Amino acid sequence: MKRQLHLNLFISGKGHHEASWRHPDASNLPSTDIRYLQELSQRAEEGLFDSIFLADQLAFQGGGAQIALEPLTALAALAVSTNKIGLIATASTTYTEPFNLVRQFASLDHISKGRVGWNIVTSWSEPASRNYGYETQISHTDRYVKADEFMEVAKSLWDSWSDDAIVDDKSDGQYLYSNRIRSIDHKGDHYNVEGPLNIPRGPQGWPVLVQAGSSKTGRQFASKYGEAVFTAHMEKSTAKSFYSDLKSLVKSRGRSQNQCLILPGLSPVIASTELEAMRFSEDLNDLADTNEGLARLSSRFGGTDFSHLPLDKPLSPEDFPDPSTVESARSRTEVIVGIVSKEKPTLRQLLSKMAAARGHYVFAGTPEQVAELIEDWFYDGVADGINLMPPVLPKMLDVFIDEVVPLLQKKGIFRTSYQGDTLREHYGLERPDNIFRKGS
Repeated sequence: MKRQLHLNLFISGKGHHEASWRHPDASNLPSTDIRYLQELSQRAEEGLFDSIFLADQLAFQGGGAQIALEPLTALAALAVSTNKIGLIATASTTYTEPFNLVRQFASLDHISKGRVGWNIVTSWSEPASRNYGYETQISHTDRYVKADEFMEVAKSLWDSWSDDAIVDDKSDGQYLYSNRIRSIDHKGDHYNVEGPLNIPRGPQGWPVLVQAGSSKTGRQFASKYGEAVFTAHMEKSTAKSFYSDLKSLVKSRGRSQNQCLILPGLSPVIASTELEAMRFSEDLNDLADTNEGLARLSSRFGGTDFSHLPLDKPLSPEDFPDPSTVESARSRTEVIVGIVSKEKPTLRQLLSKMAAARGHYVFAGTPEQVAELIEDWFYDGVADGINLMPPVLPKMLDVFIDEVVPLLQKKGIFRTSYQGDTLREHYGLERPDNIFRKGS
């Protein structure tokens, strides 16, 4: 079968530019109005996207533009207002118990008839740690050690029911085969879980497992568990290097490389001319708040104060903490310091880059230029698909669907209709075998 491009819509606030909410083309619906998410998801389904994605924050980070509904609750509403598109949400392994979260995702997979994915995160926010009763932040290493055990428990719980455990035979008086449901009896360093799960295995077996960590530890975790990987890069060369490295790690674990899709973030401003697109970008940047940008940059580096740095003096890596010492979003700090080392931007220029999409790839151009960029990444070992991050919603999603998607279809790299019903089918992923039922 010919390799096909995958498209995910990342929904965040009124768009991924931090000033998007101020733009006249932004939606007037509150981000807490479920109609806002429903309309965007339905529009993405019209555009034949593989999936939509809702991120999460476990603490108030200041500012109001990124306030959002709790994502698992929201996915339940989206599941009954869409028919085909996949539905992915972030949930933390750091501050959640496995049994409860696994049960929620199994329920969502049933509700959506097999369209759910889980973006696995190890929460890095220090305010989040305090919200969950931790006096100090859990270290980067310890978060991933805990997450690894969490995943082993999760997979065992999803597999604690065989696919044919439910009989529902009214005439024979038998509802299920009790011998096809097993406890897992997990006793580990962080979790003791007896099981079994109290809900049958979902249509997909497990939800699609998504990961977004790009640090060295994050890549190892992704190579072990990730079936789709969201990743942030500000330039093509680092995205290509990440793609090659992660695919090699996946292969070294004995996994098929096509069973781990890589979708770098892309935030395009699209207009009929390149000049018009650049003006749109400049107008957005003019709406951004410098103090908000500094606060966001500070949070990436564990609360480091950058306000003493001149706005218009070129930066150097020495102005930032060593990313290896940062216990928060380490992969994103590596991206930021990397771009500072290479481009020597001023603080004002860096904040503008971060305002646009928080360290993801930003582009301004015509529909043809955007389609050509995506085609180049697809064929040049950079991406299996795109994590689309429109700077203003719904405006830039509408332009992408109306003007870029037809060009991708004409190039023969994107579907003209859905060929399956589940997210696994959209992504071309295998349904996991039930580890308790092999050979039975």
